[in-house]
Amino acid sequence: MTTHGDSATRSGAPAVAARTGPPDAAEEPPATTGDDSLPGALTGLRAAIGATRYPLALPSAGPARHTAAALTDQLDDYLLPRLARLDAPLLVVVGGSTGAGKSTLVNSLVKARVSAAGVLRPTTRSPVLVCNPADAAWFRQGDLLPGLTRTTEPSEDPRALHLVTAPALPPGLAFLDAPDIDSVVDANRALASQLLAAADLWLFVTTAARYADAVPWELLRSARARGAVIAMVLDRVPAEATDEIAAHLAEMLEAQDLGRAPLFVLPETWVDGQGLLPEGVTAPLADWFARLAADADARAAVVRQTLDGALAALHPAVEELADAADEQVAAADGLDERVRAAYRGAERTVEQGLQDGRLLRGEVLARWQEFVGTGELFRTLEARIGRLRDRVVAAVTGRPAPSAELRNAIESQLVTLLRGVASEAAESAYTSWKAHPAGAGLVDPALAHPSGDLPERAERMVRDWQRGVLELVRVEGGDKRFVARTAAYAVNATGLAVMIAVFASTAFIPTGLEVATGAGTTVAAQAVLQAIFGDQAVRTLAAKARGDLLRRVRTLLDAEADRFLSRTAEARPDAEVGDGLRRAAGRVELARHRSGLAADEEDPR
Repeated sequence: MTTHGDSATRSGAPAVAARTGPPDAAEEPPATTGDDSLPGALTGLRAAIGATRYPLALPSAGPARHTAAALTDQLDDYLLPRLARLDAPLLVVVGGSTGAGKSTLVNSLVKARVSAAGVLRPTTRSPVLVCNPADAAWFRQGDLLPGLTRTTEPSEDPRALHLVTAPALPPGLAFLDAPDIDSVVDANRALASQLLAAADLWLFVTTAARYADAVPWELLRSARARGAVIAMVLDRVPAEATDEIAAHLAEMLEAQDLGRAPLFVLPETWVDGQGLLPEGVTAPLADWFARLAADADARAAVVRQTLDGALAALHPAVEELADAADEQVAAADGLDERVRAAYRGAERTVEQGLQDGRLLRGEVLARWQEFVGTGELFRTLEARIGRLRDRVVAAVTGRPAPSAELRNAIESQLVTLLRGVASEAAESAYTSWKAHPAGAGLVDPALAHPSGDLPERAERMVRDWQRGVLELVRVEGGDKRFVARTAAYAVNATGLAVMIAVFASTAFIPTGLEVATGAGTTVAAQAVLQAIFGDQAVRTLAAKARGDLLRRVRTLLDAEADRFLSRTAEARPDAEVGDGLRRAAGRVELARHRSGLAADEEDPR
């Protein structure tokens, strides 16, 4: 049987006034209407909070999601419905640690066993709301705490709100017995915090053995920060330690700027057969609540203080959300820049490969020397019979014509280069993302390598470029009688010479490096092309072919980079979302001052 010793009660005043007597009377805030009204500003803020996401795994993301959920709950559960009905009954949420005797206290105050109490923890599995029968309609309609399902029967569902009426409880006042704030059940702890944020007045119950625990004081500091009205009950105090423990708790409250909170000390005593405390033990607290229920002005003062405190606390909380949203955008931009830097490096490597002669080595050089050294190039440019001869040679020897081998060598050399730079860029981007907290949450091992179809796409790109070069030769040489006379096969041979020439940065003016590397290949290409097109036309032709190749390379590498960038695009908040949150919070703050709730503060304008 639960014990409570001899009566030794010390009570303070309501939290909104001195430590004796009821709260001071004050005028109710004027109603506001239109887009600039306080409810309208809060509705806009709620929409802004609900539209903001924190998907990137940054240190600020988890706290921001928690804060956003808590603010949304408070807006839905308390601020909006309370503003809509300032005259609704005062809601007292009874909260505290496991085994503090909350349910026993509620039962004793309403003189009926309305909330289960016992040694099994957690006892309160779903919240119980007790009100006078005259007030039942207000709580039954569900404006307050709309996310909880109303029921008139005890429930194991933590999202159900068990409504009970008690004639002994005066009208204008309701008690909500919340789950333990330190419950071993996560859902109970979360619900307790949510209910406390929906309270007009928080009656915090602790015991002589647990009043210094850390968890309750964290919540008390949070309640103080948002201006909530708080009353304290120190339960189960041994008679011989009453003065010492009560004095120590009062000192702790003062140190936390909670010295104005009324403090009620309940002695250790026995409960009766119904599980209720003796009326003499609860009389000071019951009388305090009776005076509060009977005084409409006092209740309005409590509501106004808690409401204004909750509204004032929105601005700094939303500012933190806005900062977290800005961090999301900045992180996404930073991740994108790491990817773009990696693939810009790949593009530069390709461009350098076209400039430093490295592509004129190996198979390309051998095939070009064969093409030029055997006279194949010049013979094919001299007469149409060259095409027929190539077919005959290929049929007899079984080997492709030198022009086809050269074209294949060019394709293979470019594809090899593209595969290499794409692989390096993918590894670089992947490594840089893995080193970033937000990037590590977006990557998977496949991103460390190029796309599986990159070789096929690279081959297709090079072939498309080669066809583009041939078309360029046709267009640029359309008015040249030489090209017209030698027709398509001459265009093919000329195109190959253009492709070889593109691999030299000096537009066919041989340097020591190019001559050493290409064994005079650029000189041969230059002579052929200048004979057909002229010196200036050759430079224009080469520049266009080179530019076309680099554009195609950029498109190919951009598609590879998009494997990374698409992930940040999906996660990235709108760049303006942080400023949108700040504007919405600013409108709430302005409307708060206009409403008259913050009567003692200057208008921020």
